[in-house]
Amino acid sequence: MSQHYLFPMFNPKSVAVFGASERHNSIAGQIVSNLLEGNFSGAIYPVNPKHEAVFGQKCYPTAALLPSRIDLAIIATPAPTVPGLIREIGDHGIRNAVVLSAGFREVGKDGVELERDICNAAKTHRVRFVGPNCLGMQRPGLALNATFGPATAKVGDLALVSQSGAVCTAVLDWAAANDVGFSSIVSMGAGADLDFGEILDFLALDPATKSILLYVEGIRDARRFMSALRVAAAVKPVIVIKVGRHPAGVRAAQSHTGALVGSDAVFSAMMRRAGVVRVETVVELIAAAQALSRHVRPRGRRLAIVTNGGGPGVMATDRAADLGMVLPELSVATVAELNTTLPTHWSHGNPVDVLGDAGADRYGIAVAACLADPNVDGVLAMLTPQAMTEPLAAAEAVIEAARNATKPVLTAWLGEKTMGAARDCFRDAGVPTFISPEGAVEAFGHLATYYENQRLLRQTPGPLAELDAPDIEGARMIIEAALGEGRTVLSETESKSLLAAFHIPVARTLIARSPSEALLMAEQLGFPVVLKINSPDISHKSDVGGVHLNLDSGQEVRAAYAEMMTNIAKKCPQARLEGVVIEPMTTRPHVRELLIGIASDPVLGPVISFGAGGVAVEVFKDSALALPPLNRYLARDLMERTRVFKMLGAFRGLPPAALVEVENVLLRISEMACELPWLKELDINPLMADEGGVMAVDARIVVARQRPLEARYAHMAIHPYPADLVKPWQLRDGTMLTIRPIRAEDAEMTQNFVRNLSPESRFLRFMSSVSELNPEVLARLTQIDYSREMAFVATAVQDDCEREVAVSRYSTLPDNQSCEFALVVADDWQHRGVGFKMMTVLLEHASSRGLKRMEGEVLASNTGMLTLMNEIGFTHSAHPDDAGIKVVTRDLSAGG
Repeated sequence: MSQHYLFPMFNPKSVAVFGASERHNSIAGQIVSNLLEGNFSGAIYPVNPKHEAVFGQKCYPTAALLPSRIDLAIIATPAPTVPGLIREIGDHGIRNAVVLSAGFREVGKDGVELERDICNAAKTHRVRFVGPNCLGMQRPGLALNATFGPATAKVGDLALVSQSGAVCTAVLDWAAANDVGFSSIVSMGAGADLDFGEILDFLALDPATKSILLYVEGIRDARRFMSALRVAAAVKPVIVIKVGRHPAGVRAAQSHTGALVGSDAVFSAMMRRAGVVRVETVVELIAAAQALSRHVRPRGRRLAIVTNGGGPGVMATDRAADLGMVLPELSVATVAELNTTLPTHWSHGNPVDVLGDAGADRYGIAVAACLADPNVDGVLAMLTPQAMTEPLAAAEAVIEAARNATKPVLTAWLGEKTMGAARDCFRDAGVPTFISPEGAVEAFGHLATYYENQRLLRQTPGPLAELDAPDIEGARMIIEAALGEGRTVLSETESKSLLAAFHIPVARTLIARSPSEALLMAEQLGFPVVLKINSPDISHKSDVGGVHLNLDSGQEVRAAYAEMMTNIAKKCPQARLEGVVIEPMTTRPHVRELLIGIASDPVLGPVISFGAGGVAVEVFKDSALALPPLNRYLARDLMERTRVFKMLGAFRGLPPAALVEVENVLLRISEMACELPWLKELDINPLMADEGGVMAVDARIVVARQRPLEARYAHMAIHPYPADLVKPWQLRDGTMLTIRPIRAEDAEMTQNFVRNLSPESRFLRFMSSVSELNPEVLARLTQIDYSREMAFVATAVQDDCEREVAVSRYSTLPDNQSCEFALVVADDWQHRGVGFKMMTVLLEHASSRGLKRMEGEVLASNTGMLTLMNEIGFTHSAHPDDAGIKVVTRDLSAGG
C-alpha cells in the first residue's frame, strides 16, 4: 500500500510557525519554544514580518521566502489573516497545516463566513489542515510538540484525538503523573477540514499507535466517521467518550464545535456496531487509557476479585453488575486449592476474601490460583490498609504471580498515605493500578466489551435479506402518491400496504366512512372486530378514545362508530376524521406485544428499534437500537438487549414465540430502511407474536421528500454490502469465476492469497519484500467503505473451497474526483485475461461513482503491468521523485 497522504503531516521533517514572536503569551512563540526545548529533530522556521529572529532562529517575513520543502505549517495569527496565509502556504507548496487561531464559527455569523473562506482557500490551494480553534498536535516519538499546552508527553502507543483542547490538557496532566505515554495527541477544534474520519484512517495504519482514545462533541460526516472507526477498531482498541447525552449538553456541544450531535442512543448503537467501546466520563476514559497503556487484553468478562476486605469486594461486585458482568464461580479445583492454602474462614467463593490479616504470601497464592482457573478471564487484586497489612510486599507478590500470566491482572490499593510505594511498584512493573474498586472494574469491563463488540464489527450484511424479494417499486409508488398529494403521514391502510410490499404479515384492514359501512365490513370480516379512528392528525389513537376492542355484533359496531366520531370531534376539533379502520380482533391466547420501528437521525441516518409494545410503551421504555443493514446475527443481538426478549421464550406456561418470524420482520424492516430513503418514522405497535407467527396489527409511517442522493444508500451510516455487484464470469477455456466486492470475512482468504504469491509478484504489488500482511493492513484491505472505495475479488471454487485468484481495488483521493488503484493476479492465473477483466470491472464502477480520474504507481520493471495499462487506455509518465516508478493515469470523464 502507498504511504497515507497524511504521513507528512504526522511525521514532519520541517515545520514553519506563523505568527512567532518572543512576546509574553504569544501562542506561536510558545510553540517555537516547545519545539526547541523538546529537541525536535526537524527544521524549525519562525515566520513573522516584524522580527528577524525568534529564540535564536532566523525568522522569515513571508511564506514565499521559506525554503522549498516544508512539511507542516503551524498558524497562530488573528482569524482574519488565516485565509490569506492558507493561500500563501499553498502557493509555496506546503500541503499540511494546523490552525490554532480562534474566532470562527464559535463566534457567530461572521466567524462562519471566515471559516468558509479558509476551507475554500485550502481546497483551491490543496492544503489539508487541522482546526481552527484548537490546541494543536503532538507526536512525542518525534519530539514534536506543536501545541501551546504542557510539555511534550511521554512516548507511548496511545493516540488521543479530541474536539476539546481542555480535555487534551487534562488527560496529558494525568498521564504525566501516571507514567502513561502517547504516540499522538490531536486537538481537532472545529474540524473544518480534517475530521475524525481521516485522522482515524491514518492512526489505524500508524505502527506507533496501538490504541486510540476519542473525545467527541459532534460529527460532520457520519459515513466517513463510521467507516474509519470500523477499520481502526478491527485492529486496535478504540475507546470513545461523547458528550451531549442530555439536551443541555447537546446545546453546549453545538455551541462549542458547531457540529451536529444527533441522538445519544443512536450514537451508542453506532459505537456498538463499529466494534468500539463508549464510556461516559473522563474518569472512565482515563481508566481505560491506563489499562490500554499496560496492554490489558481480556478475552472475556469473567472477573475474579481478590481482597482483604469485604466492603471493597461488595463495591467492586456492584459495579461489575452495573456493567453487565457476572462474577464467575471458581472451579472446584481452585476452591480446593485455596482451602488448603488460605485460613478456614476465607470466603470460599468469588470475591476471594483473604481476610484482613493477609500477608503477601496469601495475595500471591490467591492471585495465582485465580489466574489458573479456566472460568476466569482476569483478576482484580485489592488491598485496604489494616494493622498487619504490608502494601509494598503484597504488591510485589501480586506482580510475581502476574509475571508470566496470559490473563490480565489489575490492582486497586485503597488509601493514600501508605500506598504510594506500592503504586509506584505496580507502575514500574507495568501492572495497571487504580485508586478505587470502581475504576478498576470499569477499565476491565470496557476493554472486555471491546473484544465482544468485535463480533458485531465483522458483520457485513447486504441491503436485502435472503428471503422473498420485496416489491420495492410498489412501495415507492405508495410513498410518491402520498407526497404528490402533499401528505407526509401515510394512512393506516397505506402503511400496512407498505409493510405488505416487504412481506411483513399485516392484519386485514378495511376503511368505513359511515356506521352502515362499518356494519357491512364487520360482517365480511367476522366478529369480533376492532374499530380504530382513521385520521392523519392522530398518532396515539388510544389516548383520545380512538380504539374500540372486541365488538361482537353489528349493533355494537354501529354504536361504537357513532360514539367514536362524536367524542373525538369534541376532543380534537382540528383533526381530520376520515372514518374508521376496521379489522379482525386478534384472539390468540399466547400473544406478546412488541414494537418495531425506524427513526431517522439527522446525523447518523436511519436506525431500527425493537422492544416491548402496546399502549404502555413510553412507560416501560424497554427498547434497543441498531443501525441497518441487519442480518440474523445482528437482529438476534438487537432482540437480546431488551427485557421483553426473555418473554419471547417459554414463560409461565406460555409456549415460546416464533423467534425466527420476529427476526424476519426485523430483516424486512432493515430492507425498508435501506431501500426507502423517504422514511422518517415507522412504528409497528403492536407486532403480535406467538408460537404461530407474527402479525402487524397497527402501523404508522411518516415520510418526507428526499434531496437527490449522491449515490444509492448515501442516507445510511453503514453502506450495505453491494450484493448487486456479484457477477459470474467465464474464461475462454470455460473456467467459471465469481467477481464480487470484498467483505470482512475474506480476511483469511486474502492472507492466503498474498502468502501464495511468488516473491516477485509480492514485490511488484507492494514494492517491498513482504511475505504476508500484518493485521492492520489486512483489516484495511478487507473492511472497506463501499461508498468511497471498492475492491473486487475474483474467486474460484477449488476442492470445495473458495480461493481468491485476483483482486483489483481503488480508493478515492481527498479531492473526491480521482482515485488510486491497485491490481494483482495470482501467478498461476496470469496471462488468461483475468487482469484485463478485473481492471475493466474496476474502471466501470469508478466511472459510475462519478470519479473523473484513476491513477496508480507501477514499478518500471513491471513490464507486464505497463503493457496491460497501455491496452486499457492508461498513459505513462515519470515519477517526480523516483526514476524506478512510472505513474499511470486514465481519464474517466468520458465514461471509463
